[in-house]
Amino acid sequence: MLRSSWTAGQAHGHSGPVLVSVTDFTLDRLRDLPGVYGAARRLAAHWPELDGAYGMWLWTIPTARRCGAVAVWRDTAALHGFIAWPPHVAIMRAYKGRGTLASATWQADGFDPRATWSQAQAVLRTSPSQDPSRGNGAAGAGHGH
Repeated sequence: MLRSSWTAGQAHGHSGPVLVSVTDFTLDRLRDLPGVYGAARRLAAHWPELDGAYGMWLWTIPTARRCGAVAVWRDTAALHGFIAWPPHVAIMRAYKGRGTLASATWQADGFDPRATWSQAQAVLRTSPSQDPSRGNGAAGAGHGH
């Protein structure tokens, strides 16, 4: 698994509880991976401007056609604001139907990078996107947050 460096958001340094979201997008075709990665990097460039964004990592397993993000938010409202953010909506529409999206969220008492990444890896090892019988839906159908 390849992981980007940490991208701090506007809320980085906030003390107290955080919400962690993990997304796992498994593409149907490897040729779509560079476009998805580029789109994710463009979103990441705006991370410091997003209200309630604590920070994030992008990750990928190219040989498995998988990619996603581990994002830390101040709260659920901040995550929902990102989901509705027009640049994010546009990307989701552009890649709708090109793969399978799975996601998970959890609350933490505070942000601990090692603990967060470790828990995210555990989630990704058991991601429903790796088991079609678990019925997680197609990309763009929703985030399941």
